[in-house]
Amino acid sequence: MHSNRGLSRRNCLDTMSCSWGTELWDQFDNLEKHTQWGIEFLERYTKFVKERSEIELSYAKQIRNLSKKYQLKKNSKEEEEFKYTTSRAFLMTLNELNDYAGQHEVIAENLSTQIIAELSRYTQELKAERKSHFHDGRRAQQHIENSWKQLESSKRRFERDCKEADRAQHYFDKMDADINVTKADVEKRCSLKAKQQAQLRHQIAEDSKNEYLTYLQKFNKDQHEHYYTLIPHIFQRIQEMEERRVGRVRESMRVYTEVEHKVLPIVSKCLDGMTKAAESIEPKMDSKQVVESYKSGFEPPGDVEFEDYSVSMKRAVSESSFLNARGESRRRSRSKLWPLLKRNKLMSLLASPRQPPPPPPTSPSPDGLLNGPQSPQQPKEPLSQRLNDFMGTKHKMHCLRSLKRGLSLKLGTGQEDYSHLPPEQRRKKLQAKLNDINKDIQKEMDQRDALTKMKDVYIKNPHLGDPDSIDPRLEEITQSLEKLQLEAHKFEGWLTEVERKLLEKGSESQRRQSSHFDSQGNTPLTNNYGQNRESPDGSYTEDPSTETSMQFKSRSTEFDEEFDEEEPLPTIGTCKALYPFEGQNEGTISMAEGEMLYVIEEDKGDGWTRVRRNEDEEGYVPTSYIKLFLDTNAKDP
Repeated sequence: MHSNRGLSRRNCLDTMSCSWGTELWDQFDNLEKHTQWGIEFLERYTKFVKERSEIELSYAKQIRNLSKKYQLKKNSKEEEEFKYTTSRAFLMTLNELNDYAGQHEVIAENLSTQIIAELSRYTQELKAERKSHFHDGRRAQQHIENSWKQLESSKRRFERDCKEADRAQHYFDKMDADINVTKADVEKRCSLKAKQQAQLRHQIAEDSKNEYLTYLQKFNKDQHEHYYTLIPHIFQRIQEMEERRVGRVRESMRVYTEVEHKVLPIVSKCLDGMTKAAESIEPKMDSKQVVESYKSGFEPPGDVEFEDYSVSMKRAVSESSFLNARGESRRRSRSKLWPLLKRNKLMSLLASPRQPPPPPPTSPSPDGLLNGPQSPQQPKEPLSQRLNDFMGTKHKMHCLRSLKRGLSLKLGTGQEDYSHLPPEQRRKKLQAKLNDINKDIQKEMDQRDALTKMKDVYIKNPHLGDPDSIDPRLEEITQSLEKLQLEAHKFEGWLTEVERKLLEKGSESQRRQSSHFDSQGNTPLTNNYGQNRESPDGSYTEDPSTETSMQFKSRSTEFDEEFDEEEPLPTIGTCKALYPFEGQNEGTISMAEGEMLYVIEEDKGDGWTRVRRNEDEEGYVPTSYIKLFLDTNAKDP
């Protein structure tokens, strides 16, 4: 038997087809420990996959949140940035990253359904199966132990009966060989009894022997059946159970890698999309887009005119001319320092009253002030003339133009015809608006055609619907089309006008450049091109007549931080308000009847006098509304 087991063990090592019932017939306890470890390993691996799934879900959530955080918000300021290739590439990367996060969610879901749920269910089945197999093994062991106990008991009883039979036979032999006892006494008293006792013991020993032999045969049979039938069968089932567990672990690990392999093509596509997005970035195109976005269409400033100070100025000096000279000197000095002006002072300089002052009221009522007729004697002075007077030279005017354009951008002025924009930007805005209107027109026309066809169908087949029910909707669409067509015609007119002026401006620029080169370096005498194309607030205007209708809009507080403080203008006298004035126009200041104000600039013939109430409050008031007291020694309050 031992030789057969040794041969079976060698075959097991050679063929890798071992039988636990043959090789591990005496390792019941170790097999129980091993199978328990197998179940614990299965539970541990299930826990590992579960934690991996949670990590994938958390990672996918964080990636999605990151992608959502940097996505373009609707109606946001960042929407304008996505016309650049870098911004579009970044948006594509965010979209691919969102899909990338979705693949990690797929990994987590597949791990949960294909591994975690299956292994959890299988672990419960494995525990129940293992319990059943080892219960059968313990019952078989209990049976063989009981058979062994019976054999041992019969063996001990047989041994005891044999010893008692030997003692009875020895006693009988002793009594029969005693010479001191007469034969009659032996026969009468002892010999017969001892002989019977010895025979009885021999019979009992014989019965014990037969019982022992019976139990021995039974135990050998049970033992052979236990170690060659029951235990191998039970161990074989335990072995199959363990092999299924190992196979399930192998399959789970394969699925674990397969789950990630399945999403790798999509992940690879996401990464390829990110690479493609990066390759789509075009530096030259972005540079061109910057030009498209910010090109104004204005021409660069011309040469600065020569100012000849060698010619002596002969003027009759009077008090008024002296004061005007002081005011002109102040204006020139201040115009050179215009970047240092505060916003309210610059506003008051640029935004002087656009119309002649009202005549003195017959009564101090507000109605007389607001609705009084304009004085026909005082000529209207356009704002451009005041700007020319303020800036003094063409070079300073160019500086003011730059400042006004910055103001216009900061204050955010806007009109329906986009006249506040530079010509090139205006053309683009008008073209984009016209394209949107044409799309709406096409959409309405498509709806009208569809409703017309439906009405024809209803007319031919009245049972399908009432044709008159479509008429109200057709009427709405017709009205909407008329409005859209009128609006399109309006924007087409504006677009044609701005394109015409851009062409004229381009040809004028070419002529000016050619004349400049023909003059061999001589400075042109005039440099007023484009001067009537800008409104006082820095915006672009097509018609010079609209220049007087543009006003500064004080909507931003950033302008205060860009200019430093400057010493205020000195006062040249005082004045007393004869009538109340509300000062509703830009550049004017309100005053009450009888109020005393400081004069800082005389009337230059336009009917307005510039006054100051305190350090930060100054503006223009009608000269006819005040009584002037010029005093060169006057001081600010």
